[in-house]
Formats: sequence, structure tokens, C-alpha cells
Amino acid sequence: MQYTSLYRRYRPRRFSEIRGQEHVVAALSNAVKENRVHHAYLLSGPRGTGKTTAARILAKVLNCDTPAEGEPCCSCDSCIAIETGNSFDLHELDAASNNKVDDMRDLLGKVALGTPGRTKVYLLDEVHMLTPGAENALLKTLEEPPEHVIFILATTEPHKVVETIRSRSQHLELNLLSSEDLESLVEDVVADAELEVDEEGKAHAVRAGRGSARDTLSALDRVVSGGMITDDATVQDLLIALAEKDASKALGAVSSGISRGREPRVIAEDLLSALRTAFLLKMGVPSDQIGESEVSKSQSFSDLVTPGLITKSLETIGVALVDMRRAPDPRVDLEVALVRLTREEEPNQELIQELTKRVNELEQKLSSMPTTVAAKPSSKAREILGKSSRAENKEQGDGGNESSPEESPPEIEENKNHGSNDQLKIADLEEAWETIVKGMSKRARSRLAASKIVEVVGNEVVIGLPNEPHRARCEELVEDIKEALSSRFAVAVDLQLIVASAVIEKPEPKSEKAQDVEEVDITESTSAEQFEGSATDQIIKAFPGAEIIDSES
Repeated sequence: MQYTSLYRRYRPRRFSEIRGQEHVVAALSNAVKENRVHHAYLLSGPRGTGKTTAARILAKVLNCDTPAEGEPCCSCDSCIAIETGNSFDLHELDAASNNKVDDMRDLLGKVALGTPGRTKVYLLDEVHMLTPGAENALLKTLEEPPEHVIFILATTEPHKVVETIRSRSQHLELNLLSSEDLESLVEDVVADAELEVDEEGKAHAVRAGRGSARDTLSALDRVVSGGMITDDATVQDLLIALAEKDASKALGAVSSGISRGREPRVIAEDLLSALRTAFLLKMGVPSDQIGESEVSKSQSFSDLVTPGLITKSLETIGVALVDMRRAPDPRVDLEVALVRLTREEEPNQELIQELTKRVNELEQKLSSMPTTVAAKPSSKAREILGKSSRAENKEQGDGGNESSPEESPPEIEENKNHGSNDQLKIADLEEAWETIVKGMSKRARSRLAASKIVEVVGNEVVIGLPNEPHRARCEELVEDIKEALSSRFAVAVDLQLIVASAVIEKPEPKSEKAQDVEEVDITESTSAEQFEGSATDQIIKAFPGAEIIDSES
């Protein structure tokens, strides 16, 4: 007699036998009892949690000869035919391999045909694998199927199912089973099948199942057949190596595990699972799918390390697992990830030296900042200001008479700290002045194009301008200039604008916008010469010696 695997032998036959999915069981059984079964269902969840089983049970109860309280009898011809896979009322299609438009059209072409039972059920597994064309072909029939037809769609990745299909179905989500549910399942199966399995074998089956009932029973099959590999030492050694930052111990643990027949990817997956358990324990929220033995193994590691190290380990091992899929030698990716996690980070000496140098420079600048604002212009600045005033009075018709002593600028005592290290230097200002002007607004650049640094007294800057009207217009920019200078030299700056005859006025650049055009002084302009005659006469006058040639002659 052919042996039947445990997960097939102990597949639930009724809703009440499904473990850990009470919300799904309640929704489907109540729909049958109250005669309000939906025309389409979408069952989603991890593998081995009961999606196909729930769909088959629903198909059985809808066609059962004697259903009771929303459950099938499991003894009539219809129930037996569905369980053995010979029923014409249940049509199963693997959408992963039958995902083309023609496959869907062939299925939908038979939807309207009658069947022996009351309800024809179509079960489409892995529906997220359908091509866009097949999805479009399914939509119309899925929305308005014949009255005797029900669609049940199953998938492990519901986010990949298009919204148009999800909106036409009643979505039920199945969860991973808790460790208590899996332990109960294993105990019941071992007792019913009279299997000889010790406690270590049962714990291994629960741990290997990772929340999946089918995977748990498959692992139990391996335990019974003697194929259980107990290699907890590899993961424990790796956890100790991570906690102690010991790269050689980590690489040795990997080598030992591989010598015992473990694949690098399996070692990485087991390590990732142990790290996740440790992380949950560290955060105070242990997982329900983890047994007591697994918790005890990860507890010691979580007590030795910080949450940051666990998080970094989870990220690094997770990335390594992704890289291992396409690596020629997956062992290398695992070993590199472990070395990164166990290597002590050496400080960057060059970076430390550079930062130290910058801090020292900043401290020197802060210590050299002045505490007071400088005084008024020096004698040289007053001399230039006096000469400019006398020249301007002479141009205005004063007959060359110099200004009276009362009109001259008042004598101001020079700053006694002139030339000290904590004040501005004229050489620095003259060198940076053009760059400072270029960084200001368009209006400021236009008006200061003809300016010149005349004198620096302490922290007061004297700027010379070619004439009084120009100087008056630049008075509007005093605050902007002071801000630009203070920002450049990191000191408080005072400002003095004077008319300096030594400044040669430069042509101001033309502005691109009408609102930026400077006002033009036309007091000294003269009218252009009036000329009478034709345009030809004007051209002859403009070009002496030119002759008019009659092109028609």
C-alpha cells in the first residue's frame, strides 16, 4: 500500500477541523448557514495555512446532500468525489502555470455549463500570477457569474492582485499558526498515527514549520523517517561570535555547519530567525509562533547585546540572503556579512585630525572677534573728503573758493587700535571687494561698480564714489553693504560713503528689466543738431565722398 504523507492524510475535512483560522471559519460557515454565500472569495495568506483546504470544504458543503450547521457530512457521494478529486462540481486551476489569455478563455467558456451538484466552484490558485490579458478576461465573468457558479481565488501575495479583482471579491486573510496550535497539531497527529517521536523531534517539527501547518507535518514526516538534522550548535556558536565580536569564531561556526551538511543559505535563514527572536525578546514582545525551547536559546544572546547590534545584524544577514540567490558561491556572502558584523570599527585618524584642525581654527577666529565698533574716518579719509568737497564747489560756480573751516568735516580722533590683529585690514578688503559686490543684488552691483575701498579705520570701512549724486543713491545700500562685509569677515562693520575724486567712474551695466534701470542725469546734455532734407541727404552727409549711383541708368 502506498504511503500517504501526513499533511495529506490529516488535511481538515470540515471547517471545525481547521486550526488557528477561526475568523475565516466563522465567515464561511455562517455564510452557508444563512444562505448568503458571496459569488467570489479571495483567500490570502502564507503557504500551508489552509487556503486550498478552506476552498474545498466550502465546495463540499455547497454540494453536500445533508449539510448540518454549515458543515458537510463528508460521507455522501458529492463530498467523497470532491475529497478524491473526481468531482465535476469543483474545478481547480493553477494560475501559475495556466496564466495566459487562452487558458482563461477556455475556462470561462465552460462556466455556463451545468454540473451534477447545486453549485459549480472554480478554485484559481496563485491568482496573482495571471497575465494582464488573463485578468481582463476574468473580470467580467467574475463580477456577474451565473447563479450556480462561485469563484474562489487563492494567493500568497494579495498585494500583487489587481484592485479590480480584489474589489469584486470578498477578501479573507489567513494567518500563520501560533506555536501552541502547531504543538497541539503535532501531538494529535503523533497520537492518532501512533508514531514514535520524542520531545526533541516534536519541537524540531514545530520549529521547522514556522507557522505553517503543512510545513510542520512535512517536518514531522522527516523526523519519523530519521531525516531530522539537529544542528543547533551552529546557530548558537554564531550568536556567541556576534556577541563577542569574534570573526574567527564566526567563520569557524560556518565551516563546521557546512561540514555537517548544512547549506550556507539554510544557516543564514536559521541565524536570521534566531536574531528575530532575540530582537522580539529585547523589545519585550516575543512571537507567538516560537516555542519555549527557541525562546530560551535566543534569550541569552539578547541579554548580552544592544538592540542596535541586533538590528544591524538583521539588516546585514538579510541583505546577504538576497545576494546569495545569484551568487556563484553563497558561502562567501555569508562569511563577508559575518566579518562585517564582528569586526571592530577602527577610528578614522585622518578624519579626527581634520576635525581637530577645524575646531582650533574656529576657536582662534572666535577669540579674535572685536568687542567694540571702530571710530570715525582717519585723517587720510578726511583729507580725501575735503578735496572732493572743494572740487565739487568749484564745479558749481563757487569761483574756486575753498570751504570755510565751519563747513569742513569735524576733526575726529583716530582709532587707537588701528592696525591691530582683531580688526580689518585694507589689503584684505581690497582683494575681496570685487567678489563681495558680485554676490550682492543686481541693483547693488550696478551702483557699486564704480566704488573703491578708500580707507579702513579699525572696523569702519570708507568707500569712495565718483560724485555726490552717485553717493546719495548708494546711501540706500548701506545696510546691505554692512551685512555683506560682516558676513565675509565675521566682524561687526561700520560704513562711511564719501565722494573721492580719485575714483574713476565706470559705466554701469545695462539692466535687463525696466524696473532696474537707473535714473539718468540730463542736466548737462545738449540737443542733437537739426537736419533738414531727405534720408538720402542725411546718408551723404554722414559719409563724405559718397556718390549716388542710379541703378536704372
